[in-house]
Formats: sequence, C-alpha cells, structure tokens
Amino acid sequence: MKTLFLILSLLIAGVQTYAQEKAGTYREDLPDIILDSRSSLHLISPQPIRYVDISTHEVVGDLAEPNVLRLKWFPDTAQGIGIRSHNLGVVTVIGEDFIAQYNLHLFEGAPEAGLATGFNILTHHTRPIHTAVELTTPELRSNALSLLSRRRPVPIRKASSYGIRAELNNVYTVGDLVLLDISYHNATNLSYDIDELRFKIEDKKITKATNVQSIEIRPIWQLYPHTSFKRSHRNIYVLKKATFPSSKLLNVELSEKQISGRTVTLKIRYGDILDADTF
Repeated sequence: MKTLFLILSLLIAGVQTYAQEKAGTYREDLPDIILDSRSSLHLISPQPIRYVDISTHEVVGDLAEPNVLRLKWFPDTAQGIGIRSHNLGVVTVIGEDFIAQYNLHLFEGAPEAGLATGFNILTHHTRPIHTAVELTTPELRSNALSLLSRRRPVPIRKASSYGIRAELNNVYTVGDLVLLDISYHNATNLSYDIDELRFKIEDKKITKATNVQSIEIRPIWQLYPHTSFKRSHRNIYVLKKATFPSSKLLNVELSEKQISGRTVTLKIRYGDILDADTF
C-alpha cells in the first residue's frame, strides 16, 4: 500500500513539474529570423504594435508604420569582413491582444536567395494576452465594413449648411463602444477639403447669461482618414461610451480648411444612442 502511495505521489509530482515547465516560454521553441548587414528586415503585424523589446544593442528597430517593425543589424567593423554567424538575442513584439517572440540570428555572408526582407507575424507565432482593448483594430475594421455594406436606412438626424448636408445613418454599440455611421453630401460644385471633425457634448440651449460648457470627445478609431470629397463621404467613427443628460447634445462639427471655411454641425440626441442597434 505504501509502495502504491509512493508511486502515485511521484506521478502527481511529475505532472505538476511538467505543467510548471510548460508554463514558461523557451528560446529553443521560438521561431528564427536571420539578419545580415545588407538589408533591413520588416516584421509585419496583423495589429498595431504597442511595445517592442530588442535584447541586443547590435540590432536597432523602429516603427515604419503602426503595424510594421523595421529591424537593422549594424556590424562591428573591427571584426573584419567574412562569413560570421551567432545569436543576437530575442525580439519581442506586443500587439493589441497578443505577444510574439523571435530568435534573431546573424549570418553575414549568407546567399541573398536565403535572406528574407519581410516577415509576417503569423497566428501560430503568437500567444494571447489579456488587455483593456475591447475590439482589436482588425475586428473594428471588419465591423465597420460590414456596416457600410448594409443598405443605408432613412437618416436618424440631418443638418445642412453652405450646400453641405450631414446625415446620421445609424448608431451601433459593441460593449462599451459606440459606432456612428455618418455621411456627408456636397451639393455645390466646389470640393470640400476636410480640416477636422470634432465631437463635443454641449448644451441644447445657450443663453447669454450662462457659461457654455463644452466637453470634447475624441474618436478612438475611424475607418477612413479625412481628406476631401467632391460629392459624398461616408465614414464610421468609434467612440467610448459616454453618458450625458437630456439637456445636452452630442454635436458633430465638420469644418473645412481655409479659406472657404464651411462648417456644418450634426446634432445627436442621447436618445439616439440609447436606441442604438447592436451586433
């Protein structure tokens, strides 16, 4: 009986030790990336990159784009020219909801046919991490494009000024995020060059005797950048959930670059957000 108990104890201890070992990430299990001095290597992430760590001073990196990390090895000229190879350490990349790590290797003098200049971060290279991000950028883009593909309903709110008409097509919510589907139409022959779009919570009625209280809200994401449009422009804007009393409005103010400076303000009621559709 004692022998059986001892065997079971050893088995349980072995399973626990194995589980503890597998809780770690080991360099021998990481994918490999080869660098040389003749070219830069670009790591392409499916999400915007939030953090990078390069564990060697021999490699420098910078973000060429929010989702593109450029790596470059700088050789030590005192070592001379020839075929050299050694490990350079580990590069760690953290996206919105994942972490990816790679072993960096130097192979100076390797055939160019065997050297990559671009390297995609694949799903099986990553491990999930828990962050405060409710939806990742790819998920936001997918949802926004899904909204644009739907047939546009009768606008919830309208506003017009200087031949520019603004329309709130619909309001959607995902968790604590509010998605606004807004269109602009230009009835003039003069193209509209967008300067900025501002979201402000303001009083419905403003009198001279009261101080104007204005709280600006910045979108955390939008589908398309602001440029110019000749006839129409439709975009999806994502805001963090905000509450405000019925005495206030969410004003969406579109302004044009000078010299023309045409401005149109779309007024959204809090009830419009409360009645929002969900995915």
